[in-house]
Amino acid sequence: MTLMSALRIRRATTGLVPTLALTLGAALGAVTVGGGAALAQAQEPPAIAWDARRLERLDRNVRRLERALTQRNAAGDPVIIEADPEVVALMGRVDLMDQRLSDLEATLVRMNGETERLTIELEAAERTNRDLAGRLDALTRQVAELESANAEAAASDGSITPRSPSGSEGGDFDAAMRLVRDGARAEAAAAFELFIVTWPDSGRLNEAHYRLADLRAADDDAAGAVQDYARALVGWPATAWAPDATVKLAAALAASDRNPQACQALGEFGRRYAERASPALRARATQVNTQARCG
Repeated sequence: MTLMSALRIRRATTGLVPTLALTLGAALGAVTVGGGAALAQAQEPPAIAWDARRLERLDRNVRRLERALTQRNAAGDPVIIEADPEVVALMGRVDLMDQRLSDLEATLVRMNGETERLTIELEAAERTNRDLAGRLDALTRQVAELESANAEAAASDGSITPRSPSGSEGGDFDAAMRLVRDGARAEAAAAFELFIVTWPDSGRLNEAHYRLADLRAADDDAAGAVQDYARALVGWPATAWAPDATVKLAAALAASDRNPQACQALGEFGRRYAERASPALRARATQVNTQARCG
C-alpha cells in the first residue's frame, strides 16, 4: 500500500469497533477509530519544510502505518483514516503544477508549428526571389540583344555611320557630356548614339547607354529609356551610377505599365545597391515600389 492509497482509505465500521488512535507525527493528522468514547481531536501541527531527511522519515512512518493497518484489517478491526491537511494541500499544488506544465507543453507545440510554417513560407519567398532574379536577368539580356541588333541595323542601313568627331573615344564621350550640361538634349542624345555605334568595345559603353537613357526619360520616351537602362545594367556593374540606373529602370518600366518587371528591378536594387545608396535614392525606390504596387 502506498502513501496515496493509505490517505484515501475510508471504511465504515460495522458493529462496535474498539477505540484506536494512531498518530503520523509531522506527515499525517489524527487517526480516529469510531465506537466507544469520543477522542479529542489532535492539534494541527505547524507547517513542515519537506527536505530529504524528513521525507525519508515520513516514508518509514508510512510503512509502519501500512503494517499496522494490515494487522488490524486481518484481525477484522477496520479503521477510518483522516488525511493530513498539509499533504492534501501538497497534492493540490502538484496537480496545479502538472496542469501548468501541460499548458506550457501545448504552447510549445503551437510555437513549433508556427515556426515551421514561417520557415516554409520564407523558403518559398526565397525561391520566388531567385526565380524573379533569373527572369529579370533574362529580360535584361533580351533587351540588350535587341538594342545591339537595333544599333547594328541602324549602322548598316546608313542611319548612323560610325565616326569620331574628336578623333578619340574619350574626346567623343566628353563632348557628349558637355552637350548634356549645356541642356542640348537632342544633340547630346545624338552624340551618345554616335558614340555607341562608333565605340562598341568601349569601357564606357554602359555609361553611354545610362546617359542616353536619362535623355530619353527626360523626353518622356519611357520605352526607349527602358532599353538603354537595361543595356547599361548588363552584368550589374559596380559603378557609382548603377544604383540610380536601377531605380530609374524600375520607374520607366512602371511608366510603361510593366509593373511586374518594375518590381523585379526594385528587388535587384534592394539586393545589390540599396545598402550603399543615398537616402534620397532609397526614398525614390520606395515611391516607385508604391507606384508599381509591388507590395
